[in-house]
Amino acid sequence: MTFPSPLSQPHPGAGAPIATAADTISSLPVPPRKGRTASIWVIGVLVLVLVALVGYFLDAIGPAASIIGMILALIPLAVVLIAVRLVDKWEPEPRSLVIMAVAWGAIVAVGLTLGVDMLLSLVWGANDSVAGEAFASVIQAPIVEELAKGLGVFVIFASARRAFDGPIDGVVYGALVGAGFAFTENIQYFAVSLIEGGVEQTTVTFFVRGILSPFAHVMFTSVTGFALGLAARRGLAPRNAVGYWIVGMLGAMLLHALWNASAVFFDFFALYVTLQIPLFILFILGVIALRREEARLTRVRLADYAAAGWFTVQEVEMLATGQGRRAAMAWARSLPGDRRAVMKGFIADATGLAAARQRSLSGRDPAAAEDEAVLLTRTAAARAVLFAR
Repeated sequence: MTFPSPLSQPHPGAGAPIATAADTISSLPVPPRKGRTASIWVIGVLVLVLVALVGYFLDAIGPAASIIGMILALIPLAVVLIAVRLVDKWEPEPRSLVIMAVAWGAIVAVGLTLGVDMLLSLVWGANDSVAGEAFASVIQAPIVEELAKGLGVFVIFASARRAFDGPIDGVVYGALVGAGFAFTENIQYFAVSLIEGGVEQTTVTFFVRGILSPFAHVMFTSVTGFALGLAARRGLAPRNAVGYWIVGMLGAMLLHALWNASAVFFDFFALYVTLQIPLFILFILGVIALRREEARLTRVRLADYAAAGWFTVQEVEMLATGQGRRAAMAWARSLPGDRRAVMKGFIADATGLAAARQRSLSGRDPAAAEDEAVLLTRTAAARAVLFAR
């Protein structure tokens, strides 16, 4: 046997393999998905309504105009989804529920609205008078559309309550449902404008709906989501949250009616500047306030674990502020091998741990203790990887 140097020692045995830092994370447990995913029956409903909706668009508008309308409608949808992602960045909602919320708004809510409108036309007959169109725009549309969209938010609240922790989650789900609804509605508006007025009318319609008001439906349905988020934060069961849901939808209907009335009875652009823009600013300020409340709650709940020795006080402060998280990501990048992915997982698991603690304290989630155990294991392992040299 040859040795690399006179001082080297023989190694007749085989040492245990040394796992890499990344391998340490891969075998960790994950929180159960039950109560955080879209129900199979909801997916079935979405597929059935989608088939009917596609048939309606192809028959009523035609494939060419529908495709062009869809391409144009994707632009404001992308802007809204980016904005919602920024709001949801603190504790991102499960991807399956994000997709379900957008799909509900784009498919089921639109299908329900069209179905009700057709039924009312059959019962009452077509009314093309000025009064009839004003009633349909200011009264009928806000009630029917917000009820259809609000039903989707309530379905998420009832079927995926473990991913519906508070007001900010409700605002996110409501915004996503509203964004989906606006997407499909825009397809119809843009396509009809193209058929009736060509490029010029389509440009005007795109400016009004895609530039001036891409967040209109988002704001309306977020009110419903906010109300259900309050119910979630207070640990209410779905049957006890119906009152919150109704109050939220009434607020959404009122805002929707005010928006439509500004176009029917008043100077839209004047009211847009004097009323709608201030309302939108208030909406943004409200979201910022909710985000700060989420950060405060994260700090309070993680402090419970710090008192038990799971986190340091410095780690709690880092996890509970945006500035602290950015600094942590920068530090993780400077570590050997660039450990930002590990730090990102550590931050996500710690935030989920705070939410699980809150659900446990509210008594609304019997499985929260299981989540806590899993997430504590994951955060402890991530810390070990981050400090490994």
